[in-house]
Amino acid sequence: MTSSRTAVAVAFVVNGALYGSWAARVPALADQAGVGTGGLGLALLGPSVAMILTASPAAKACARWGARPVLAVCLPAACLLLPVLGLAGSVWTLGLALALLGGLMGAVDVSMNIGAVAVVHQLGRPLMPVFHAGFSFGGLAGSLGAAGAAALAVVPGVQFAVVGAVGLIAVLVTVRAVPGERTAAEERPAGGYREVMARGRLWLLAGVAVCAAVAEGACAEWSALFLVDERGFGEAGAAAAYSVFAVAIAVTRLTGERAQRRFGPYRLLVGSGALAATGVFLAAVVPSDTAAYLGFGLAGIGLAFCFPLAMDLAGAAGREPGGTGGERELGFVTTIAYAGLLGGPPVIGGVATLTQLTVAMAVAGVVALLIVPAALGARRAGRTEPARSGSTVDIAG
Repeated sequence: MTSSRTAVAVAFVVNGALYGSWAARVPALADQAGVGTGGLGLALLGPSVAMILTASPAAKACARWGARPVLAVCLPAACLLLPVLGLAGSVWTLGLALALLGGLMGAVDVSMNIGAVAVVHQLGRPLMPVFHAGFSFGGLAGSLGAAGAAALAVVPGVQFAVVGAVGLIAVLVTVRAVPGERTAAEERPAGGYREVMARGRLWLLAGVAVCAAVAEGACAEWSALFLVDERGFGEAGAAAAYSVFAVAIAVTRLTGERAQRRFGPYRLLVGSGALAATGVFLAAVVPSDTAAYLGFGLAGIGLAFCFPLAMDLAGAAGREPGGTGGERELGFVTTIAYAGLLGGPPVIGGVATLTQLTVAMAVAGVVALLIVPAALGARRAGRTEPARSGSTVDIAG
């Protein structure tokens, strides 16, 4: 019988694999659809906007019906839509397919995180970083599969059909074990989202998530160009630096339970933000190949815990004594975090255009450093709020 922990972990892995599969084939999708740089930029804007728009409704649906039915509908739908994306033949069909897929994956992201918070509460174990490690490894597997498909000249539609079928089977076999608790009507906050938006701790946790998203996006999307243009790397060397960053995040997240038990979530956030900023500054400022690899590796280690812990603490902040709740809080923080994912790359690109990529990467380091005061502020704000439950991951640390 599938455990709730395994079922939620499968959702994270499948969601990551779906993302890694299509993101790595963007050049092939653009060629297939006959899309230029400008059109591709607009098409890629669609999924980010859709994720922002679906995060809050998905959280409300989870609060009403539980995470399981939302996940059971949206994740299989995303698996079925992925092959359709591979058939896009124009900028309009590509943009529409990406927007629909982004909306579904946004709902999946919210519901699987809510399910993960429920497992954390059930087991009394700080497993959120470990779940997010599943997403990271799923993304790596999806991108490696995409690289193999590209090397073998397999068209995206065929590759996506295989990935979608495997993901669909995995989800259908395990989704029934996803926690299905929903908040009782009498336990829901009377003010709804107004009450959520009035809580300073949630704004600060959202700040942590935004800073982590911007810094991670800068390392993922701008590191290769920075190393080629500013450091004289070849394309292979620049890609290797990104691989160091991505693997560092995935592997570090596997140690999340032990690290969180030892240091507590807030101390871990403070140390992680400082380490991430150190790594980005090292890569950006020191003109050395070794410094670049070491810097992006340290940035990956530091950023590994920031987003998962922000989600974990947001969900715990809404937990009721009966063990339910947290959907609105997590949805609120997720929505703002997605806005950071949407706005981060253009901001970094704008700074690079006005100055140079070295300065833009240094700005990303400053953003990562802002995680430290945001985490400290969230801890202080949390201590002044009335306790809702005996969660082991809420205030400690």
